[in-house]
Amino acid sequence: MTMSLSADEVSRYSRQMLLPEVGKSGQLALKSTSVLIVGCGGLGCPASLYLTAAGIGKIGLVDNDLVEKSNLHRQVLHNEQRITKPKTDSAFETLKALNSNVVFETINCRLIRDNASEIVSKYDIIIDGTDNPMTRYLLSDVCVINKKPLVSGSALRFDGQLTVYNFDSNTPCYRCLFPSPPPVGTVTNCSDGGVLGVIPGTIGNLQALETIKIALGRKPTYAGKMLLFDGLNGEFRTITLRGKRSDCISCGPNATIGPELVDYETFCGIQCNASQYLKILESEERMTAKEYFDNYFNTNEKHLLIDVRDKLQADITKLDNAVNIPLKDIQNGNGFQQIEDLIDQQMDKTNVKLIIMCRRGNASQKAVRLLKTKINDILIKDIIGGLEAWAKEVDPKFPMY
Repeated sequence: MTMSLSADEVSRYSRQMLLPEVGKSGQLALKSTSVLIVGCGGLGCPASLYLTAAGIGKIGLVDNDLVEKSNLHRQVLHNEQRITKPKTDSAFETLKALNSNVVFETINCRLIRDNASEIVSKYDIIIDGTDNPMTRYLLSDVCVINKKPLVSGSALRFDGQLTVYNFDSNTPCYRCLFPSPPPVGTVTNCSDGGVLGVIPGTIGNLQALETIKIALGRKPTYAGKMLLFDGLNGEFRTITLRGKRSDCISCGPNATIGPELVDYETFCGIQCNASQYLKILESEERMTAKEYFDNYFNTNEKHLLIDVRDKLQADITKLDNAVNIPLKDIQNGNGFQQIEDLIDQQMDKTNVKLIIMCRRGNASQKAVRLLKTKINDILIKDIIGGLEAWAKEVDPKFPMY
């Protein structure tokens, strides 16, 4: 069956078709192309928006999250009325209203090794809009197996990156560059490190641009190269990547990763889409947020509550009775003196009780362990789950970020 453009499509895409690099044949090529976007977040939203506007024939949207208020500064397909709605459904509503000529498939699930190949194999080009190493390895492996180009982007704080993996026989896959996963606890995402909304917007738009080039039959600029974007200083830098590794276990001649794939959570040492919770302290060295509320916060029991998050986070929100002494100050020794001074000023030295809190209960455990090496003969405990647990167990109206 010969594909053609409707009158509406000719009118809609006329400004694109005036470009000699596109023309009518290029517009038909876009219409015949299918793109899978994994992640309807900061990268997937702008990428899908411009691919929809450009007239890509079919777009698949994969995500298993719900819209949250903290998403809205960067995930521009969603709005306040759609908070708690599945991101795929919210994205579909916006995109369908923009261009009804595009066919959409909403896939409201997490991409895992049991479903990845079945989903990916149906599309021509794959866009990685995720923020965790497990899915990046999974997507790369699946794209190698199914011979699909992978347009990958990332954004954090004021910085962004972009590259295209597995485009041809010369371009590397993700494992060629990163054969081993990063150490547990070293990967920061937007939720923990923050991001200026226009940074993923910039990278997501460039992902759409690279995807359009591939659909038009052109070689993408960043196949075999990586774009580094410094948004704070307004600088773009391009580096050349090494080619495929001959010993790559995914795309090398002696690859060991087959269609059954691998256990990516075990490989990376953490769970996908889950916060990392450390286990440093014994149970008797900890208390729940509800226990703290019942036995300390809501009583006259004297104690000192230390919030060990960075000042930037503590300035956003904290418990009124908390004193902010960042973990890094305790680690470099300065915090010990501050705490000892507070104990001298505020506490009965015969009954000192020191409670440590952070955002999720990780930094607080590290602080307790350090404090116990320097401060003796006092009760020192942390609050399990930190402020996130406080918001869930004690005060649902407490503002979280």
